[in-house]
Amino acid sequence: MKPDKDLIIIGGGGAGLTAAQYGARANLRTLLIEETALGGQALVIEGLENYPGYPEPVSGYVFTQKFEEQARNFGADILIASVQSLTKEKDIFTVATTEGVRTAYAVILATGAQHRFLGVPGEKELSGRGVSYCATCDGPFFKNRKMLVVGGGDAACDESMFLAKLTDRIVMVHRRDRFRAQKSLADRVLRSPNIDVRFNTVVEKIHGVKTPMGMEKVGRVTLKDTLTGKTYEEDTDAVFVFIGTIPNTGLVPDLPKDEGGYILTDQRMQTSVPGLFCAGDVRATPFRQLVVAAGEGAVAAHSAAQYIDDILGQAYL
Repeated sequence: MKPDKDLIIIGGGGAGLTAAQYGARANLRTLLIEETALGGQALVIEGLENYPGYPEPVSGYVFTQKFEEQARNFGADILIASVQSLTKEKDIFTVATTEGVRTAYAVILATGAQHRFLGVPGEKELSGRGVSYCATCDGPFFKNRKMLVVGGGDAACDESMFLAKLTDRIVMVHRRDRFRAQKSLADRVLRSPNIDVRFNTVVEKIHGVKTPMGMEKVGRVTLKDTLTGKTYEEDTDAVFVFIGTIPNTGLVPDLPKDEGGYILTDQRMQTSVPGLFCAGDVRATPFRQLVVAAGEGAVAAHSAAQYIDDILGQAYL
């Protein structure tokens, strides 16, 4: 039985959109399925400045629109739907979605990752009321007010620099004694007069305060110095959390993964299941950047095309 498509890509971030472009360009009947908005985590980047070919910073939104336009121009179809299950029988994959069932010879998982939570008292209760995981989304609500940023990687440093344009009262805490971000980003944060960096510091609790309308919002945090064990309270109007991500691997619980839960592949982006490929932030990789995700998406699509040629060639023998 001939499937609906040759290639299905699950996830519409940088990796998925690139895979869709390369798949369609290889004359594969290509379908990309995305649950929410195309672009993934790139959507919240205020100024993308390290993607080759873009000497001037470009917003993540504008950038990913170009990705989508290219994929569509080459003939890729895009479906907005939630994927409920992924199964394989013989040489055909079945993808069950909220918009019906789709089938294909090969599948690329580009489901990305979601924000990691602090897991401290007050975080869940005050989410959306001062606790945020997106500076460009929520930072403008706290212009000229005090904000706390938690984290020490690329995202934390990048988002802190954005927030430092909105206020001169940024406190940034990181549990280690130095940033793990790229040196250029870390140095920029350390030089900023608007950011008070506190290493060896963790958040113990987020406290709410009542507004005149009777609602509760973030009012202060309890911080702990991990070297001395001393705890103290710090007033703040918002808490922005950037402490890493958790890969979205719910569709493939049995695939081999690394210690962080990221999917293992070979250099061709092939997983342990023939015809099932993986690219982007859901994959085990030493460096998670948009340019890396795009490259992996291209490799995955190329490998999928070769795989499809092989199985169809065998079918005609």
